[in-house]
Amino acid sequence: MADERREDHETVYWPMGPFKVRLPFIHYRFEWPDYCQGLLMCAVDLAAIPLMTELLGMPFEVALAVVLLNGFLYLTHHLLGDPVVPGWITPAIPLVMAWCQTFPEGTERIHALIAFQMTLGLFSIALGVSGLSHRVVQLVPSALKAGVIIGAGIAAVITVFQVGGRFDSFPWTISIAIGAAFYLLFSRHFSRLKTSNGFWATFGKLGIFPIIALAVVIAPLFGEASWPEIEWGITSPDFAGLWQNYTLFGLGWPPLMVFVQSLPVVLATYIVVFGDVLQGKALLDEADATRPDEKVEYAPNRAHMIFGGRNAVMSVIGPDVAMCGPLWAAMHVVIVERFKEGRKAMGSIFGGAGSFRWGTNTGLLLMPIVSLVQPILGVALALTLLIQGYVSVRVGIMAARSQRDLGIAGIVAAVLATRGAAWAFAVGVTLCLLIYGRRFFSGEDDHTFNRDH
Repeated sequence: MADERREDHETVYWPMGPFKVRLPFIHYRFEWPDYCQGLLMCAVDLAAIPLMTELLGMPFEVALAVVLLNGFLYLTHHLLGDPVVPGWITPAIPLVMAWCQTFPEGTERIHALIAFQMTLGLFSIALGVSGLSHRVVQLVPSALKAGVIIGAGIAAVITVFQVGGRFDSFPWTISIAIGAAFYLLFSRHFSRLKTSNGFWATFGKLGIFPIIALAVVIAPLFGEASWPEIEWGITSPDFAGLWQNYTLFGLGWPPLMVFVQSLPVVLATYIVVFGDVLQGKALLDEADATRPDEKVEYAPNRAHMIFGGRNAVMSVIGPDVAMCGPLWAAMHVVIVERFKEGRKAMGSIFGGAGSFRWGTNTGLLLMPIVSLVQPILGVALALTLLIQGYVSVRVGIMAARSQRDLGIAGIVAAVLATRGAAWAFAVGVTLCLLIYGRRFFSGEDDHTFNRDH
């Protein structure tokens, strides 16, 4: 029976080395509310298409093929035992695009992206297989952890509100949509409504599905997008064009020097990835207190092997500027918040995360869905960035243990948002050395922010 528990309260699975295989209907209950919101939230996956068109000159159908391949690999996380909703490495996208643009458009730029993503993937796999990723998570000072997470959130918000950003294109739609989303997800008032009224309890299970549907209507009413022109049938991605013109199969291997040149960008991007790993673990730890019926194991080493493998595979079959990250923070929050409501609302965290990703993959294949959300791709991306920003700042501040930690974190976050991850890491290490000295790893004894109080 789906969602059956072992004696230790962990959802049953088939062991496979470091992985724990769980299949829908066999090991977890299929969650239809999460599947339905996944159908429309594929709009965020589709928002990667303009990024690839801009950077690499990809035709729409070729970029759609990349999105579909990446979407298929999203499923590997929950299927192999990683209890998260995976996504892009969003805050690092501007950094990677800027580096790739230092190469001439065409084969050289594509080779640069291939070399970067392959190196990032192999580096992450190596950390996971060796077990060093878990040590990295433990050894990094709390001040630096907090700064990276907060900075990623601020960078996400800046992406939306900077001059010429997505807010300038959809001011009314984004304002109304994000206001409604924050109310549904984080408001105490709506939380009380869900406990006292059956209709609102059912409505709350839909997550941000109603928000995307609302945006489809609001954007044309305010003249910020056209009304969708619904098309029928199945989408037609151009896999042949992708593999012939944008991969190793047609272009050959990048020069060795390009791999060497990619190393600083890989390390800077990994700092952001590391923040996502911390954030995913922190959100699941929060849920543990309210759901003792399911033991949820988040293993950083296993997560590194999975998202590292995704990046390595995509670098060969479909290099993606959005990259393959360990967490889609915004949707992970939506799933975790529903999970907290109890077993009746969601049987297992794997059911929620898995059903959502089955939904996004279905949506990417259906032309009625793709054509429905195509006019508001920018709104969907802004929505997930702002929710990610809210959660990142909250989780990042909670990672700080003292006033000094929080002060360092604020500086690191600002540098990350304005100068990039490499600068932020250097500044954070320097400040921790100057302020904590020999207590670099442990910080100080003054734990001002005691979570027990």
